[in-house]
Amino acid sequence: MTTDGKHLTLREWSEEDRPREKMMQKGAAALTDSELLAILIGSGNREESAVELARRILARCSHSINELARWSVIDLCREYKGIGEAKAISIVASLELGKRRNTRETVGRQKITSSIELQGIFEPLMIDLLHEEFWVAYLDNGNNVFDVRKLTQGGIQHTVVDVSLLLKTALERGSVCVAVAHNHPSGQNFPSKEDEKITQKIKSGCEAVGIRLLDHIIIARGNYYSFCDEGKL
Repeated sequence: MTTDGKHLTLREWSEEDRPREKMMQKGAAALTDSELLAILIGSGNREESAVELARRILARCSHSINELARWSVIDLCREYKGIGEAKAISIVASLELGKRRNTRETVGRQKITSSIELQGIFEPLMIDLLHEEFWVAYLDNGNNVFDVRKLTQGGIQHTVVDVSLLLKTALERGSVCVAVAHNHPSGQNFPSKEDEKITQKIKSGCEAVGIRLLDHIIIARGNYYSFCDEGKL
């Protein structure tokens, strides 16, 4: 959608293609994913409007916001004409804010009674990652989560876990119980031999300082594995 060789801004679009005005009149919930993304993009290129560009980006992601959240600034800039560094940063930052909001609302002194509740805490933190990370949830003696922190970050296939650091941070926070988790970017939700070894090492370390290891969760795309549920703790 162009005029004299220039791409149109949001103000120059036809009325039905003005997501900002639609948001003001009907609220953000009334907008489609492509309209929300178009607001972040702001303007398209010589061949397509921001809404059309947003639709094409989402189609490439199979219309999955979770899939889009896995894309980096470099990915967006490289793949799409009209998406420069500033626009790509805005998109990535907005998706990260959404993920953080979801995570913080989930944690809030949540009482843990099952592994699926731990999945609900850890999955938003790691589901979009293309590398492995290791996270720790710190709990009080009532199994209420009061803090969640990343311990280490690794590569595509593994991350090194510093058990001494894990125990140190737990003691500093006054935690009497911890639950740990890491992700498998491959999507496989069963543990490796190294996963089993480090779990037993963490368990032994926790027992030595009077801390209880509640569970070790492996996060895979759309699934998870619980060492506790499988009787391996």
